[in-house]
This record gives sequence, C-alpha cells and structure tokens, in this order.
Amino acid sequence: MSPEEIAAFFARRDKFWNRHDIDDLTADHTEDCEVESPVGGNVKGCIAIENIYRGWFSSFPDVEYTVEHLLIDGNRAVQFVRMTGIQKGEFCGLAPTGKQFEIRCAFLFVFEGDKIAREIRIYDFTGLLLQLGVLKAKPSF
Repeated sequence: MSPEEIAAFFARRDKFWNRHDIDDLTADHTEDCEVESPVGGNVKGCIAIENIYRGWFSSFPDVEYTVEHLLIDGNRAVQFVRMTGIQKGEFCGLAPTGKQFEIRCAFLFVFEGDKIAREIRIYDFTGLLLQLGVLKAKPSF
C-alpha cells in the first residue's frame, strides 16, 4: 500500500475504534495476524484478536481513542494515541472501579497487502492500574 492508502486506512480505522466496531477492527487483520499486547499477551488469529477488542470495550464502554501522530515507513506504520475512559466492566478479572483513566499508547503495525499482519501495542499498564485504583504507589521522596 502507498503511504496515502495507509493514511486512508487509519482514518477509516480510527472511526471504527471510536464506534467500538469490533467486527470492522478485526477484519483489518490478516487471518493469521499476530498481536502483542500488555493486556492480551501474544495472540495469533482473528478470533483471539477479536476477543481482545471485545474485552477492552466491555471493560471500558466509553473509551475514546485520539490519534496524536501517524508515522508511515514502507509497509509499517506507528500510531501514537491517547485513550481515555471509565472502567465500567470487569478488567483482567478486576471488578469495575468506576474510575477514569488516560493513557498514551504507541502501536506498531506491519502490513501484508491491505491488512495488518503484526501489531505491537505499547502502553503503561502499571500506570493504568494505578489510575483505576487497583495498585497503590508511595511517593519516592
């Protein structure tokens, strides 16, 4: 895909994220796609990837996804996003806290043709748990 096609792909995909459209998000991946995620671990295949989306939107039904930067290099792209939401559902076995979170994320995407073949999701999982009140931190000084 050309850089313009990849940019258009993400413009469309960002709408899917904010609509919480699990089917369309999953359809953007190849059948044997691999996703590496702090929450989902390393998974392979559309069913596993769909389950990650389903779990995330179930835990945070009002989550908002705001793209800050998109970098494109050949068949790779990196998105820097800001996510905000309130935990209203179970998350990683933890009861809903009703607390709001805001995290910045970096997602690396590798394409095969017009689909995502590999995705690496990076974000501060510990910081997320602190914001949800699951973990407590002491001041360092």
